[in-house]
Amino acid sequence: MPTMRIRLPGGRYHATPWGHHVNEGLIEWPPCPWRLLRALIATGYAKLHWDDGVPDAGRRLIEALAETLPQYRLPPGSGAHSRHYMPLGKLDKGREKTTLVFDTWANVGDGEIVIHWECNVDEDAHEMFGHLVGNLGYLGRSESWVTAEAVDDGSVATREFQAYPHVGGHHAGPGWEQVSLLAAERPAEYDHWRQQAVSRAEEQADAVTQQAAASKGKKPTKAAIKKARTKAGTPYPSDLLDALQKDTAWWKGHNWSQPPGSRRVIYWRKADALQVSPPVQFSRRRAEPVAAMLLAVTTPSGRTSALPRISRTLPQAELLHAALISQAGNGRAVACPELTGLDEQGRPLQEGHSHAHILPVDLDRDQRIDHILLYAPMGLSDLAQRAVRGLNRTWTKGGVGDLQLAVAGCGDLGGLRSISEPYRQQINALLGPVKGCTCWVSQSPFVPPRHLKSKGKNSLSGQINAELASRGLPPAVKVEVLPPAASDKARTFRLFPYSRRRGGNPPPVAMGLAVRLDFGTPIKGPLVLGYGCHFGLGLFVAEGV
Repeated sequence: MPTMRIRLPGGRYHATPWGHHVNEGLIEWPPCPWRLLRALIATGYAKLHWDDGVPDAGRRLIEALAETLPQYRLPPGSGAHSRHYMPLGKLDKGREKTTLVFDTWANVGDGEIVIHWECNVDEDAHEMFGHLVGNLGYLGRSESWVTAEAVDDGSVATREFQAYPHVGGHHAGPGWEQVSLLAAERPAEYDHWRQQAVSRAEEQADAVTQQAAASKGKKPTKAAIKKARTKAGTPYPSDLLDALQKDTAWWKGHNWSQPPGSRRVIYWRKADALQVSPPVQFSRRRAEPVAAMLLAVTTPSGRTSALPRISRTLPQAELLHAALISQAGNGRAVACPELTGLDEQGRPLQEGHSHAHILPVDLDRDQRIDHILLYAPMGLSDLAQRAVRGLNRTWTKGGVGDLQLAVAGCGDLGGLRSISEPYRQQINALLGPVKGCTCWVSQSPFVPPRHLKSKGKNSLSGQINAELASRGLPPAVKVEVLPPAASDKARTFRLFPYSRRRGGNPPPVAMGLAVRLDFGTPIKGPLVLGYGCHFGLGLFVAEGV
């Protein structure tokens, strides 16, 4: 039986009950069944790319969910609101006119909502339910961000429901109250109602058409009758799925007081489900540390040609790093060693490059940065993760143009291997095979961290092996510089800027090398070495992957 669990990262659920104005200060609690079905359909179009309409599995799922009213397990919550004066874009005696607007929400902290439908769906529809729920981004108003998942209904105890439909005329007893919610009609009942309503509308249209023709001393033509009947049936969506997809402008434009296909239902809800009191301060669940986060990079226009070239690896990583530090500290100094690389006393960490590496990557191989991998051997803490998730844009071209960011993956490095094509091959090249790889080749320029000498510890192989040792990796048995004549990478590396922005020390050797490293034993990636390695320089990929 379909069951979903919803969490609200912002701790707030914003939604106004159907038929009420936002300034009435009312909160729809729990989320009404009509809203849930519309949210699932909208997710299908936005995230699953239903370009040709609702697929058969989605149709069977929605119709099955509409057949029954869900039950809810609700977290403790309290009603809260803010008020502000919204500008109207008009002047009154030289001052802009404003209107008072209330924003009311249910304050639920890190609590979770469980919604359960007592109905059976086939395997394909159940799989579709999981995809839709997993991609749900918000519920109610757009600031009600959600993370949702389909769960095994066997793990849900029915006695724990704090909201369920009123049936049979039985009172729930003391400590319960009734609330009105909007739900969808059952598909068969909607079809029966529509057939009768359209028949009546067509009869009235026929009468009006005949009367208009008679006033001119003529008989109505077949075309006129057909046109009048078509117009008469327009306000009635063809089926329940069609009704669920009509927006507010449509049904108000056809003079409906509430959406066709909807009905009012009474629910029993715990009387203290939504307390009217000062907002309760809920403790937020701290996220467990993760090794990596993958950010997708897009432009506001969606044009991939506007993405920065891969040669801008260093400046793009530095811009993102500065934005993350600002986000984590909210403009103040912050103790977040995995992002800053500094301990609580402001001293550089000594754990061998364990803090975050910000690695701009080109996963679709068009020579433009489309993702950024944040990788920290020491783990990205709850504070760092919140900073990453709270940052929705960064800059490019010296801070002129903006880029949009979205979290595409979060967890351990192995979990990134499950990313879909066309990105999987490049991710596997960055990480190397599961059992490791013995040969690694430069993906971005290796810049020596010290002045190069012909031999000794400051030779190329000496500096590379010192870098490997600082990361607990075995030395390379062979270090080969790829000549420009034999390597396209070596030629394109000339375009990379190697000097750091924002007061960073320049490299002692302003040149980037394309290098191949051979190891005696297989190692795993990501492998980054040399100057600027925490900002994307010196990145290697497994050869032959």
